[in-house]
Parts: sequence; C-alpha cells; structure tokens
Amino acid sequence: MTYVDGFVLPVPKSKVAAYKRLSAKAGKIWREHGALEYRECIGDDLKVKMGVPFAKLAKSRPSETVVFSYIVYKSRADRDKVIAKVMADKRIASAIDTKNMPFDPKRMAWGGFKTLVSL
Repeated sequence: MTYVDGFVLPVPKSKVAAYKRLSAKAGKIWREHGALEYRECIGDDLKVKMGVPFAKLAKSRPSETVVFSYIVYKSRADRDKVIAKVMADKRIASAIDTKNMPFDPKRMAWGGFKTLVSL
C-alpha cells in the first residue's frame, strides 16, 4: 500500500503567492526523486458546521488561510529514500529562505500515514 505524508498549516493571505512559488519548486524536486503525487491545497470552504474546522485546528488568524498538503509514495521505505534524496538536493536549500519563510514552520502539523483504504 502507498504511504502519505500529510501537512496542515496556516499561511498569511499576503504570502500565498510566495508559498505557491516555493511549493511549486519543492513539488518538482519531490516528484523527480520519486514521489507519486504532490498536492498543495488552499482553503476554500472552511466554515463547516460539523467536526473541527481546519481553521480552528490550524489555529489560523483572520489574516491567514489554511493549506492542506500531501505527498504520496510507493511505501514507507520508498518515502524514507525520497526524503533523503530531497534533503540532499542542493535546490531545496537554495529554494528555502529560512529567514523569510512564507509561513511559520513551528505552526505546521505534519505526519506520515499508512494507507487504510485506496479506491
């Protein structure tokens, strides 16, 4: 079964374009190194009545939106190999300006998930 890394993070609305540029660069690198899918999804319908809204989960502020992202791999072992290759790729280091990130990495939720159902 495939393996998925999932992310939820608040992004300032004023920095969505910068986040999109960063994500597009990162996504290409992840795909080159073997990720099957790379998706960055911006909040659209976040004022839901059932469950915990993503905005509340991400503790987003009125000036922020929520990004839900996921990367799909062949397996957990393949994910570990892909991440090692990505982190060794010099393009990632040059694409990420740690002093001027378009989001606060400390507020990002992240985790690896085994696929339970795939249709």
